[in-house]
Amino acid sequence: MGTNYYAVNPENTCEHCGRYDTQDRLHIGKSSAGWCFSLHVIPEQGLNSLEDWQKHLKQRHIVIEDEYGSIWGYEELMKKITERRRPDDLRFNWTDEDFRRNGAEPGPGNLARHSLGEHCIGHGDGTWDLITGVFS
Repeated sequence: MGTNYYAVNPENTCEHCGRYDTQDRLHIGKSSAGWCFSLHVIPEQGLNSLEDWQKHLKQRHIVIEDEYGSIWGYEELMKKITERRRPDDLRFNWTDEDFRRNGAEPGPGNLARHSLGEHCIGHGDGTWDLITGVFS
């Protein structure tokens, strides 16, 4: 189970009901328990790294929202991305075959991380992976 995060421009909301078109939500990435954060890489938007996302999210008008409608502060989200850790008493007991089957490898902070390939184009310097494509 995981949670998706979005950058929302509230300037594009309906003046009558306050809702916005979901096309105005830009997918930041997904937080899944026990895994490095899946940071969405969107080259056509100039979002290729954590640094690109940081610049984008620091814009005055951007609001960070999760898929359940909760609002997140910038610093709060950065901690979720960069300071992830799985407790040592919950160590993975996966075999090499389990990691292979899940398209994963051992990562920092006792986390699994995506193996480099078609969708994971890079590993961050910390607890995030750079992921392309469509997220569920």
